Amino acid sequence: MAVSQIETDVVVIGAGPGGYAAAFHAADLGLQVTMVDTRERPGGVCLNVGCIPSKALLHAAEVIDEARHSKDFGISFAEPAIDLERLRSWKEKIVSQLTGGLGQLGKKRGVEYVQAKVRFEDTGTLALEDGEPGILKFQRAIIATGSRPTVIPGLDLESDRIMDSTDALELPDVPKRLLVVGGGYIGLELGTVYAALGSKVTVVEMLAGLLPGADKDLVRPLERRIRKSFEAVYTETKVVSVTETKKGLTVQFEGKTDEKQTFDRVLVAVGRRPNSDDLGLEKIGIEPDDAGFITVDEQCRTSRENIFAIGDVAGQPMLAHKAMREGKVAAEVLAGKRSIFDNQAIPAVVFTNPEVAWTGLTETEAKNKGIDFKVARFPWAASGRALTLGRGEGLTKMLFEPESGRILGVGIVGSNAGELIAEGNLAIEMAAVAEDLALTIHTHPTLSETVGEVADVFLGHATHLFRKKS
Repeated sequence: MAVSQIETDVVVIGAGPGGYAAAFHAADLGLQVTMVDTRERPGGVCLNVGCIPSKALLHAAEVIDEARHSKDFGISFAEPAIDLERLRSWKEKIVSQLTGGLGQLGKKRGVEYVQAKVRFEDTGTLALEDGEPGILKFQRAIIATGSRPTVIPGLDLESDRIMDSTDALELPDVPKRLLVVGGGYIGLELGTVYAALGSKVTVVEMLAGLLPGADKDLVRPLERRIRKSFEAVYTETKVVSVTETKKGLTVQFEGKTDEKQTFDRVLVAVGRRPNSDDLGLEKIGIEPDDAGFITVDEQCRTSRENIFAIGDVAGQPMLAHKAMREGKVAAEVLAGKRSIFDNQAIPAVVFTNPEVAWTGLTETEAKNKGIDFKVARFPWAASGRALTLGRGEGLTKMLFEPESGRILGVGIVGSNAGELIAEGNLAIEMAAVAEDLALTIHTHPTLSETVGEVADVFLGHATHLFRKKS
């Protein structure tokens, strides 16, 4: 059988947000680019089985939740009828539209797309697998292979009743009782979807609180709402065994509860692992660390001069927007431009109801690093817009450098927190101080006003809050 050969200047391995951002930017800068991925179309995990489909389903869940809570202000609807087939089709239509659009954008830029699994043969050659045998010769490479769900011992049964995030987004059915293992953002987002669709959801988390990494005052309003909509939430508790029976999956807990309970399905959402194995990295002298991450410098370059790594495979945080920024940096370096990944803040958003978002330093990080700070908070109970939305449980907070008033960190919990966090992120990147936000006119009445108001709180003259001067 003849072996085909492809030659390119730059090969991007992986077509997720980081990969396609790198490929498109490199092409825009005049480089010859080939993008390789195992999927038929670009988009990666995020677009196909992650960020986009989950947000589509979360929107559906929010609509259901809003309808149920509208009775609080005098509007009642009948209980929603869920058509799972139409919901799946709507979700898939969004994914298809976006992946198709990316394909067209790549073609217009002259990016060659190859569907194949690849392995390094040397620092200039990739072997093409899972199709017609071939080799791909390159001058420079960008590894953007992403990550996959973590599998934990005891929950790796060969059972259709045990799901990871990819399985859960397929909406196989709406289980009567669902156990979510993991109280991080993936588990809480998907738990929110299934609870809105009608499942009785239980969450179990090994650590002392939900959303490890986020400040407790941001998590508190979300946890209060979750405890009302979920059947149970167990922290400091772990799953020690799972047994499949005719009635479902019988789970033994250990911790704050030692009960044995039976669930129709179990969703395992305990994190993700980088896809650095099975790439042939040993052939080119690149050794991932113990967690599986590939070490890179501020230009996203590995220990091999012509090979770069970006996104989930290159280290925490595993976020699509971080990968996209790294992809652009790598592309610019390849094009001979002076570029480094020197961003001061990477925002994180949990698209639950309410949303939780933060950027820059958290209180925990500041304390651990010995950084002096002052914190100011503006409760949404004092926001006219929040109250008109029936969402007075929210909170906007900021960490400031005590003397200069420079903004060190921002955290928001509440409706549309994911959109609001952008102003805080920009403020940190521009080294803004409290006065910069306080003197910026924010539209009234909007939730964005809370960003300006929290700066006023720090300065001691918030219009809608009174604090007695000491």
